[in-house]
Amino acid sequence: MKRRTAWFVLVLLAALSLTLVALPVWIIQPFKAQTQQELSWSFAMKRWAIFATPLALVLSFALVLWLWRDARRWWRKTLLAFVLVPMLVATWFSRQNHFEWMFKPLPKPAYAKVHDAGFVTESDVVMAVVNNGEAAAYPVRLMAYHHLVHDVVGDTPIVATY
Repeated sequence: MKRRTAWFVLVLLAALSLTLVALPVWIIQPFKAQTQQELSWSFAMKRWAIFATPLALVLSFALVLWLWRDARRWWRKTLLAFVLVPMLVATWFSRQNHFEWMFKPLPKPAYAKVHDAGFVTESDVVMAVVNNGEAAAYPVRLMAYHHLVHDVVGDTPIVATY
């Protein structure tokens, strides 16, 4: 009975670790509407995962070592080793900022002078920067996917982000 409980806890730890890192990725996606509650839960899970996944990994290692001693068959030892793989992946992924993978800055953005920017309407929301007498505006509608623009305004390198 103790061995079955240990296996159950081991599988449960792996499932919980994977859930803590996979759900925020699934909830926060580009061009998908999210509610405030979904975003709150997603960011909370991302914060918890940083601490919970290493703890689950340590507990899993302890359970695997305990179960390994009495695992007489090769396939049980193989299964024990394979259970640790998703735990390692979840622990690594919990420390990554996957948002940087989804929202890549434009490598070579093109800029237009005010009189040439006919694609910007009066109702568009823009982010504006003024520095050393030079101004730049970035339409939020056009930044919605990349979320980052590297630019130089008034001889100062900036990153505009949305």
